[in-house]
Amino acid sequence: MPKHQLFTLPNLHSQVWILAGGRLLSQIGTGFTLFYAPIFFVNQVGLSATLVGIALGSGSLSGTVGRFLGGQWSDSPQWGRRRTLLVSAAISALADVVLALTYNFPTLAIGNLLMGLGVGLYWPATEAAIVDLTTIEQRNEAFAITRLADSLGLSLGVVLGGAFIAAEGNYRLLFVMDGISFVIFFALIYGLIAETYQFGQTSPKPTRGWSIAFRDRALMIYVIVNILFTTYLSQVQSTLPLYLKNFVPAADAGTGFSEQTISGLFSWHIVFAAICQLPVARWLNRFSRIQALSFSLLFWGVGFVLVWLTGVTATNPLIWAVVALGVLAIAMVSYTPSASALVADLAPESLRGIYLSINSQCWAIGYLIGPPIGGWALDRSAEIARGFWLVAAISIGVGILVLRYLGKVLATCPRVG
Repeated sequence: MPKHQLFTLPNLHSQVWILAGGRLLSQIGTGFTLFYAPIFFVNQVGLSATLVGIALGSGSLSGTVGRFLGGQWSDSPQWGRRRTLLVSAAISALADVVLALTYNFPTLAIGNLLMGLGVGLYWPATEAAIVDLTTIEQRNEAFAITRLADSLGLSLGVVLGGAFIAAEGNYRLLFVMDGISFVIFFALIYGLIAETYQFGQTSPKPTRGWSIAFRDRALMIYVIVNILFTTYLSQVQSTLPLYLKNFVPAADAGTGFSEQTISGLFSWHIVFAAICQLPVARWLNRFSRIQALSFSLLFWGVGFVLVWLTGVTATNPLIWAVVALGVLAIAMVSYTPSASALVADLAPESLRGIYLSINSQCWAIGYLIGPPIGGWALDRSAEIARGFWLVAAISIGVGILVLRYLGKVLATCPRVG
């Protein structure tokens, strides 16, 4: 493929672009609140950091429920993809109303439970809709566009939210603007998105659909390696910032990077990921899904080794950190579209929502087990904290072996959604 074609926009169904545009808008709103909500509820509302952490964590629990319902409703003729997306946007907007009015812990918990439910409903429905609207060859790029909209919206929201707080100092208005973004997303779905799947008499009952999915040998093998991938993602977002702050020698303050430097490093990570998302997805189209995910694992391994080097070298640790986060960005963007596309290939046409719900549940599991493991390592000695990244790099061998086994299973019984 000529180099200039790596950066051209793909020819996709108009509704895929509308879904991506709506996601971009809603993620800008999410970026308004994501990093500033804890500061607001602790410093201005007066809640303890522990209570705020519990309330924010409650969103993961309701998100698990939302992913389950999102998959089941998406495959149900009574609901479908479109209605599930509408409910998701409405619940998310309602969550922002509750959060904007929050003055105590119970309402904060309710707001986060609602937000987690709305986000959980969203992912299986939107990914099922994208599969409905694309061919097998288009899916890598279509999922890449959705993730690109996610990254761009979130990064824009963080920047704009910070600028708004610096200018106005009114945190509650951030929740109002986030709620408005979900209302607009609701209007886009209602006015411009048609139901993407034509349900027929042969559609299995949802309960039987779950039974079929859990008996699918290839899917269950894939779940093992997907939890490994999402655990890696959680380490980058939850463990790596603290590692860069406390375990990098001879950095800004002699014991680690400053908050400003860490913020700059992760801004680079997000921006570079956004730049690479579509070209990497397009380049990976020449390979099988299994090969693409294997390449991703290799990038994760190299990235984790570079993170280890950042913590053990006193020579230019900032350069090592920049390179490490750049490699981890490529690892992330080579994983996300390939993973969703693989699940779409495995899923029977009438069970796409349920299969993609199981794929989404892996994220909840990875983010449940990843931060405690990373936190445990950082609470030990500096040697263990630094060696943790070498262990993470070595663990990719497990993922590669599982992917090779999955490849053999699919070779004996090939399927395409």
